[in-house]
Amino acid sequence: MNSKKTEAPKWAHLDLDQVPHITTPPPGPKSQALHKRCTKHFKGLSGQVKLFPVAFESGKGCEMVDVDGNRYIDFSSGIYVTTLGHCHPKITEAVQNMAGTLMNCHDFTTEIKTRLVEKLADILPGDLRGYQFYDSGTTAVEAGQRVLRAATGKHEMLSCFYDFHGKSYGSVSLGQIRSSVYGVCRAPGMYMVPRPNTYRPLFKKPDGSADTDKYLEFFDDFVDKATVGNIAGFVLEPIQGWGGTVMPPDDFFPKLRKFCDERNILLMADEVLTSFGRTGKWLCCEHWDIVPDIVSIGKGFGNGFPVTCVAVREPFMESFESISASSSYGGNPMACAAALACIEVVEEENLLERSIHLGNLALERMEKMKEDHAIVGDVRAKGCLMGIELVKDKNTKEPFDEAGKMVYQKAFTNGLAWIPAGHILRMSPPIVMEDEVLLKGLDMIDEAIGETEKELL
Repeated sequence: MNSKKTEAPKWAHLDLDQVPHITTPPPGPKSQALHKRCTKHFKGLSGQVKLFPVAFESGKGCEMVDVDGNRYIDFSSGIYVTTLGHCHPKITEAVQNMAGTLMNCHDFTTEIKTRLVEKLADILPGDLRGYQFYDSGTTAVEAGQRVLRAATGKHEMLSCFYDFHGKSYGSVSLGQIRSSVYGVCRAPGMYMVPRPNTYRPLFKKPDGSADTDKYLEFFDDFVDKATVGNIAGFVLEPIQGWGGTVMPPDDFFPKLRKFCDERNILLMADEVLTSFGRTGKWLCCEHWDIVPDIVSIGKGFGNGFPVTCVAVREPFMESFESISASSSYGGNPMACAAALACIEVVEEENLLERSIHLGNLALERMEKMKEDHAIVGDVRAKGCLMGIELVKDKNTKEPFDEAGKMVYQKAFTNGLAWIPAGHILRMSPPIVMEDEVLLKGLDMIDEAIGETEKELL
């Protein structure tokens, strides 16, 4: 890796005289017409699309363009996916070249796969040296669960309130989603416990901060009283994404690692959202100097190409052999080319440092918003994973969902493509973003919050 620096790469330069640029109030007539045609057949849209049904046409770097010609600053990265910006030239070239060479050969060995696993062994912390590749975060989480059970011979799982792990039955049973299609209960042996939230702690110290020790005492009592004592793994996100960029206290993961080790419980970090530069590290858990036993990796791993990974520590590598680990699309040559190119781009452009720099810059700007606005209760950022929590009252911390929806729509109308989460505003800009572009996007949010306050307060 080159010497550390925090400059944005030149290829991702965005002219703020040109972007954002709204020529037709969005969603414009072409967006509406195309959306109507598509949704005649395509159902089950996300909340953000329902709130703002714009149709996109193209993107480059930190810019997105809709079918009406409106140009937006991208503060979403395709829901935490295009961490390195849209259509990075090196990643695009790598996928194009492999698409013209070899698309799929199931799980046979290829040179590009070999180079990728060797690179992963070089950059991932500790002894995370065993890998399998998949095509979605959900699939990787499900495979991780199978490894947990195979490695321990146990079957029960612990996970946390408000975590999100996917949309198939096993991964849903780890998370907060409720849906009648999954039946009237979670999968057998799946249990959820509260986790420390620095802004809304359930167990508190005298100063009102989260008391990690009390959470761990509860975990211990819960395992003893509510399970049959057959816990294979504790599965959780390092930072909650869907839950609203919820940060743990800094002592939580080191103490949780010790808690799991003392009870022969394996620790699995679901880093589909938080890995590969999003928070300024290859793995978010590196911020707390811990190595999970199993890690699910995705989203930014392929920068938009559907490739995910399960990484396991050396003592548990052979468990892959007993779980039917291979998949039809996992590790196909195009996927491996995309992932390897992403790693090389992060190293060549010093983007781990860039992500941390942008996070610090954003946090400073958001702290000013917290001072200026009555409805901003909390702000947080770790690298390019950011959140603003809106409340009706800073003392009671009552969530302000109506304000969250209004701020989201107002900023999007003015040219900021981003993510809603009820009363929590979520931001995940590409880590190649320039300082002035980041600050422009935050200014747009600041303005939208001010307008919302005038209408609702």
